[in-house]
Amino acid sequence: MLKRIGLASAAMMAALPVWAQEATTEAAAATAEAVAEVAPVMDKGDVAWMMTSAVLVLFMTIPGLALFYGGLVRSKNMLSVLMQTTLIACMVMVIWVVYGYSVTFGGGTSPFWGGFGKLFLAGVTPDSMAATFSAGYVIPEYLFIAFQMTFAAITPALIIGAFAERVKFSAVLLFSALWVTLVYFPIAHMVWDVSGLIFVMGAIDFAGGTVVHINAGIAALVACLVIGKRIGLGKENMAPHSMVMTMIGASMLWVGWFGFNVGSNLEANGGATLAMINTFVATAAATLAWSLLEALQRGKASMLGAASGMVAGLVAITPACGTVGPIGAIALGIIAAAVCYFFVTVVKNKFKYDDSLDVFGIHGVGGIIGAVLTGVFSAGSLGGVKGDDYSIGAQVWIQIEAVAITLVWSGVVSYVIFKIVGLLVGLRVDADAERQGLDLTSHGEQAYHG
Repeated sequence: MLKRIGLASAAMMAALPVWAQEATTEAAAATAEAVAEVAPVMDKGDVAWMMTSAVLVLFMTIPGLALFYGGLVRSKNMLSVLMQTTLIACMVMVIWVVYGYSVTFGGGTSPFWGGFGKLFLAGVTPDSMAATFSAGYVIPEYLFIAFQMTFAAITPALIIGAFAERVKFSAVLLFSALWVTLVYFPIAHMVWDVSGLIFVMGAIDFAGGTVVHINAGIAALVACLVIGKRIGLGKENMAPHSMVMTMIGASMLWVGWFGFNVGSNLEANGGATLAMINTFVATAAATLAWSLLEALQRGKASMLGAASGMVAGLVAITPACGTVGPIGAIALGIIAAAVCYFFVTVVKNKFKYDDSLDVFGIHGVGGIIGAVLTGVFSAGSLGGVKGDDYSIGAQVWIQIEAVAITLVWSGVVSYVIFKIVGLLVGLRVDADAERQGLDLTSHGEQAYHG
């Protein structure tokens, strides 16, 4: 009996390493499974789409915005607009990497800025990840940096349309460097960073209605008032020199805007498709509405009007594209076209400010309309994505507060920057240079010969 017990005990002892190994293997498998459940996922489809989106936003700027604005000025100033757009974009990209990303998304807890924690992209590697809107899904931080960099690059370039044909090249660059630092970066942090003032308020700005369009639009109005009118305004022919160029540029803007709006979803999923269809139909509706209004008032619908309506629709749908439904997007496009048309054709003439290429009338006003009405059309009862607990009145008030903060911050700081630039390098070219054209006097070359 004792012998049998001894043999059984020996067998059990011999089996213990096998049982231990199996137990360890099962525990390791369970641990690996648990880690897999919580490990963030980097989807290659998301990454590919976001890389494409970043390039599309660059396409909006160079060549899209450059050609759109270039066609709208007189031929003697064509190259000056191309140069200003190009150099602003390149300069801001460098600034963004040096300190812009840090003070916008640097991880600080201030409601106004992100701090200096990521100066020169400190700590960022190809393995660093940035969050998306879906829990557990991430994209490479370098990709997020590059995507946001293109937004920063285009926004100050929008402003130049307000003072085209009369400002020194050095003044344009100095103003743009100071403006992105003191206006764009703080507003972008306030709206899009989780610690930002406007983000915490609960404002909806899916792709930049406040950050880009209202921000640039009010700065453009300030520019008109500080710099003054072009020589000969109202007496000389200042019609666009090439509506073909303008149409090409406007079309490039629309194509690139899919990177702007759809890319802001940060993922290639159903939310991205909602932003996509809204960017189609709001723009189409606004173009039709502007052309109809022009035909009713003037008897003819112009290419300039169609291009203006196109941009007005794009601007208005920007803050709303991820939260409104397609029918709401159409309504938003029509409303924005009507209000922008009124500002461009009536208000500007009444108050006699020289917004050369209607930056305030389209980007500023269209951005305000889009931002405020985002609060209306995001409601589920009107086809938006918000649920039964959504209050239109409460959200509209938050949207108005966000618009007001942006208008005040950008308006006041932009005014101060223009005054500083005026003292340092002067704002306007002299009268002879303005009459001769900035292409020759500022850059020593001509867009056209013969």
